[in-house]
Amino acid sequence: MAKYGKKAQDEVQKTMHEHKHKGKFKNKDQAIAVGLDKARRKGGKVSDDN
Repeated sequence: MAKYGKKAQDEVQKTMHEHKHKGKFKNKDQAIAVGLDKARRKGGKVSDDN
């Protein structure tokens, strides 16, 4: 099981909120992927496992 840092958790939480309340993403998997990508770009601890 993958372990994620605080930055990654925060980014995924933000994107899931946008998915649920604003309809920004087509499905939850897409929202999670975008959140993890944002966390990677900011230098957060994110596993490379798929």
